Amino acid sequence: MKTVEVLLVVLLAIGALQGLVYGFILWNNKGPNKTANRFLAAILFFFSYRLLVETLKIFGLGRYDFWYHTLLEYNWVYGALIYFFVKSYVRPTFKLGRKDWIHFLPVGIEFAWSNFIKTQNFYWDGTRESLSWLGYWGYVVWMLYPTMYVVAGSLIIYYTYRAQFLLKNEAGPENIEIIPGKTRWLYRVLLTLRIFSVIYVVVILIDFFFFNFASNFFYAHPVFIGMAIITYWLGIEGFNRRNEIIVKVRQPLSGKEKVQMEEIAQSLEKAMRRDQLFRDPDLSLTKLSKQLEVKSYLITKCLNLHFGKKFNDYVNDFRIEALKELLKDPTNDDYTLLGLAFDVGFNSKASFNRAVKKSTGQSPTQLKSTL
Repeated sequence: MKTVEVLLVVLLAIGALQGLVYGFILWNNKGPNKTANRFLAAILFFFSYRLLVETLKIFGLGRYDFWYHTLLEYNWVYGALIYFFVKSYVRPTFKLGRKDWIHFLPVGIEFAWSNFIKTQNFYWDGTRESLSWLGYWGYVVWMLYPTMYVVAGSLIIYYTYRAQFLLKNEAGPENIEIIPGKTRWLYRVLLTLRIFSVIYVVVILIDFFFFNFASNFFYAHPVFIGMAIITYWLGIEGFNRRNEIIVKVRQPLSGKEKVQMEEIAQSLEKAMRRDQLFRDPDLSLTKLSKQLEVKSYLITKCLNLHFGKKFNDYVNDFRIEALKELLKDPTNDDYTLLGLAFDVGFNSKASFNRAVKKSTGQSPTQLKSTL
C-alpha cells in the first residue's frame, strides 16, 4: 500500500472511530437534550459507517464481492437527521411522530433501489439481454451516473435551510423563546454541512464529466477526508454542548395578564399610528413608558409576547413604513433619502441603514428604487 493511501486510511479511520465513540456517548446521554443528542449520534453513526465503507474500498473490498452486497447505501438519510437534530433542540417537547417519518422516505427508496440494483449481478452474464429493461437502465443510472451522490448532497442542502428556518423561531410555539447567542454553534454546523455538500456535489460532477466517474484519487478521496474532519469536529462540538439549553419556555399568561397585554398593545398602536411618537428621534423605552404611564418592563413583555419584537425593531418598523409613504410621494423627489429618514425619526445614518436592512433585507437605496 502506498504511503498516501496509508495516510488516507489513518485519517478516515480516526474520523470513523471518533464518530462512533462520541455517538455512543451522546446516545446514552440523559441530559435535557436527550432527543437532540440521539439524532446527532445517529448522524455520527452514519458518517462513521460511510467512512468505514470507503476504508474497505481502499483495501479492495466492497467491489462486487460479499461486502458489495452487504454494505448498502444510506446517503439519503443525512438531511432528515440534521433537520430533526436541530428541531429537537429548539422544540424541547418534540417527539418523532407518524407524520415525521415521511422525511425518511428518500433513504427507504435508496435502500430498496440499492438492493434491487445489486441483485442484478446475479443475472448479469456480460450481455445487456441478460437483464430486464428496468434492471439494465436502473444499473446504468445508479452505478454509472452520480445520481445517489447528487441527491444526497441536495437533500442536505435543502434540510439545512429548513433547519435554519427553525432557528429563527419563525412560526414556532408562542411559549418558546430562543436564548440569544445560544444557537451560533448550530448555525456553524448547518453552514459547514451545507458548504461541504455543495463542494461534494461539485467534485462528484467534475469527476463524472471530466474523469469518466472513475473516482480519481485526487478528486474523490479528498471529499471523504473532509467528511472525516467534519465527523471529528461534530463529535467534539456535540459532546461539549450536549447539556446546553438554547431555549426558554415562557409561562402561559393568566386571563388577567392577557387582558393587560391587550390593553398595552392597543395603547402602543395608538401612540404609534395616531400620535406618531416614532417620529421622535430621542424616543426610548423609558420615555415611551412615561408617555403611556405603563411600566417599561410591561411594555417590553407586551412587545415580546404580542408583537414578537424588540422595542427598537417595533419603532423602526413604523419609521420605515412612514418613509415608504414619503418616497412614493413625487413632491419629495427633491429631498435626500437621509433627509427623509431623519424626518421619520431616525437619528443617524448608521442606525437607518441597519434598520432598513434588517426589516426589508434591502439597502436604503435598493428600497428607494423598488418604490
